[in-house]
Amino acid sequence: MGHLPRRVFLASGLATSMSGAASVPLIDCHIHLFDQTRPQGAPYSGGGPNKLPSLPARYRKLAQPLGIAGAIVVEASPWIEDNLWALQVMEPEPMMLGLIGNLQPEKPEFREYLERYHRNPLFLGLRYGNIWGYSLVRQSANPAFLAGLKLLEQAGLAFDTANPRQDLLEAVLRVTDRVPGLRVIVDHLPGLFWRLDKTEKPALDATLRELAQRPKVYIKVSAAMRVRDGQGLTDASLYKPVFDQIFDTFGEDRLIFGSDWPNADAVDNLPAIVQIAQQYFRGKNQAANEKFFWRNSMAAYRWRPRDSGQPSAQG
Repeated sequence: MGHLPRRVFLASGLATSMSGAASVPLIDCHIHLFDQTRPQGAPYSGGGPNKLPSLPARYRKLAQPLGIAGAIVVEASPWIEDNLWALQVMEPEPMMLGLIGNLQPEKPEFREYLERYHRNPLFLGLRYGNIWGYSLVRQSANPAFLAGLKLLEQAGLAFDTANPRQDLLEAVLRVTDRVPGLRVIVDHLPGLFWRLDKTEKPALDATLRELAQRPKVYIKVSAAMRVRDGQGLTDASLYKPVFDQIFDTFGEDRLIFGSDWPNADAVDNLPAIVQIAQQYFRGKNQAANEKFFWRNSMAAYRWRPRDSGQPSAQG
């Protein structure tokens, strides 16, 4: 009980996408692109057994039947030149709404790189946290890093964190104290709950309540799916307590949807991930569904529609 073969995922996901809350278009705010078949290879090529290149056409084929209208690409490489590679790969595919790139605010060359990439309207911000050997915890006290984040804020760009832990969330509090106008998106929060020891939960709860007082901090409900024996679990009762806490803490204006495709748990389970989110939000009103599945992401990332099938704030 609670898990389905992949073929059933596909059928149930399609059925769900045509009813109830799924009449709302989806913007997937966390996918990765890479191509390990390039002459230079790729530093990351997915966490699952399926080692196909991850390119926009592959994602479109999977995502469109599920009601996904667009996606935000999150960096999958520490190589500075791969910001340009991702932007070039995304440009001809209007389903790709923007890139959260990889730049280091503490570096002397940050201003130059930020100005260069900000010229491209698809460059929406950067990601920094527990990835590529970076440390938001350490950098949150570094004046050069904070000065770089102020430049990011002044450019109107977003700041994604990577792979939350308690100390990273505490660092987000320090960063937002120093750069209060910065739009911050905390990714993969459900996964932190799955890993949490019960003795650690009171501290996490207190930190989340404090983060909820920061109006420019958004929570990305990504990397949410639980897996057992290689199967994604779709039993709604597994997810409801954690989703309830996140929703009750941050409210309907601060949560956004992301799949984390094509990482290990997501590579073959995109329909299940959509189903899990839609199952939960089926119990919410139309406005809450629209906010979670696309409106809040537009506020957080300031993406713009690239084709007529994508939702618009004016619509």
